[in-house]
Amino acid sequence: MPFRPPGRRGVTPGGRGGFSGFDVLDQVEYWDDVTAGAVLARLDPGPELSFFTDYEGGIAGALFDRLLAQDDEPKVPVLLLVDHRLATGQTDGWRYEDLPEDTVAWRRTLALLDDDARQRHGQGFATLPVADQGELIGEVAGADEWHGLSAGHVWSLWTRYAATAFYSHPWAWNEIGFGGPAYPRGYSALGVGKREHWEVPDARDSDPVSFESRVRQIEAVHRRPAGAEDLGA
Repeated sequence: MPFRPPGRRGVTPGGRGGFSGFDVLDQVEYWDDVTAGAVLARLDPGPELSFFTDYEGGIAGALFDRLLAQDDEPKVPVLLLVDHRLATGQTDGWRYEDLPEDTVAWRRTLALLDDDARQRHGQGFATLPVADQGELIGEVAGADEWHGLSAGHVWSLWTRYAATAFYSHPWAWNEIGFGGPAYPRGYSALGVGKREHWEVPDARDSDPVSFESRVRQIEAVHRRPAGAEDLGA
């Protein structure tokens, strides 16, 4: 197949994945031409940046690698996918009131992250050791305010774009065992533990996130603030 060199099947980010032998690109022939073209274009989004400058791209690329734990090749080309979105104005269609438009917010927050690196370590963010990059990013994740901005809203901006790009890519689909677009063929094996004939079982015997951990996460999300009144009483 022209989009996949011989012997290069089942590629996953960093070689990770629990679905041995699975390759979503085996299903290309079942997708309509428009869907196939959109998905395959993500395999090679182009070698050059269109929105970010080269310097900004260095900062953003390192940021995406840390957010997504892309420490080893092969890597999903998240930087280029995000760059294309911003260059063509493909935003989420909304923004936080206290942040500027996404294109402006990206340039501003990358510059602030780089300033933090220079003030703390005397060099730009892109050239810092991985541990130092992670520490600076973690400070944003754990803060309420960052350089006059809502740290949570900045964190949302970064992670939304990173996750959307990463999980739009066939290699990420291979990692999680996702069978690809449902249209036009569709899915028929619905239900827990059921699989289509082209899907493969998870090689792991247990859920990587324990039931207890899931319960605690749900409780944390839905826990009422102390002193809140029961409006239904």
